[in-house]
Amino acid sequence: MNNFDYSRASDLADAIRLLTADPGAKLIAGGTNLIDLMKENVERPSRLIDISHLPLRDIDETTGGGLRIGALVPNSDLAYHPLIEQRYPLLASAILAGASAQLRNMASVGGNLMQRTRCSYFYDTTTPCNKRSPGTGCSAIDGLNRNHAILGTSKSCIATNPSDMSVALAALGALVLIAGPSGQRTIALADFHRLPDDKPHLDTNLGSGEIITAIELPPQGFARNFSYLKIRDRLSYAFALVSVAAALELEGNAISAARLALGGVAHKPWRSLEAEAALQGKAATPDHFGHAADLLLQGATAQSHNGFKIELARRAIVRTLMQAASATPQSQAHKKIA
Repeated sequence: MNNFDYSRASDLADAIRLLTADPGAKLIAGGTNLIDLMKENVERPSRLIDISHLPLRDIDETTGGGLRIGALVPNSDLAYHPLIEQRYPLLASAILAGASAQLRNMASVGGNLMQRTRCSYFYDTTTPCNKRSPGTGCSAIDGLNRNHAILGTSKSCIATNPSDMSVALAALGALVLIAGPSGQRTIALADFHRLPDDKPHLDTNLGSGEIITAIELPPQGFARNFSYLKIRDRLSYAFALVSVAAALELEGNAISAARLALGGVAHKPWRSLEAEAALQGKAATPDHFGHAADLLLQGATAQSHNGFKIELARRAIVRTLMQAASATPQSQAHKKIA
């Protein structure tokens, strides 16, 4: 066991002060990912700052007609909240596709956004990993990379972001509310996570001493025509090989608005405004959905063991859009593949 200090933040300002004062400190709320990383000696924080008692557990309607979700709302509470179920069922579906009931009961919204990759080399401290130890190399590139990224990769890292919730939030156009030493700011969820480039140890665009305080959803929730499809090796408690969040607004069979995001394929939720724009005004047909899939997958590059992901992603995109168009979203009995 590595020694570390423990502090319980009395309020948000205290949490920011403690985090700023100790660069080696980590925030802890549910701890569902951090504790595992500490056990594996991947994370070795000098201090744990307990923020679980901060008043960040409310879900409130905004003046603009959206919802503001506190960063400490448990994933289960969010998925089953009446306003989420009624107005943002895409988000509820994505949350319930992740982890297990016990983990969702503990995991917080902010922690879900901050969870780290499940790349096996990242967890194996005997292997080189630029994300864990910058400059040492990426073992996955020439190793077993079946679960790794096909989009947005770099020579330094091919890891994927593991969050289901983030994929739905990206598709919905959510905002991340942040507080830090310089005050408060807002960033689009789609811009919150980073691509690896030459700094894969940086997962997000949070600055030093900054803390997620809330997620804000826009008024439009696509409550009728949506679907979240997660393709994985096991029926439950497994991370996505490919996941798709799709949402449509239809006027008859014509698409007036489209939202589309992928998970399991990149270092961040993958969204393409070009692919969404290509659907606007078009009929909801497999051919048009296939064209949007091709746009969303532009630049996809296979590694030695994950070439199947490109075609799998294309088919999953078309299927999910067809489900959304017919208002028959994927149930929680997600498909299992060999």
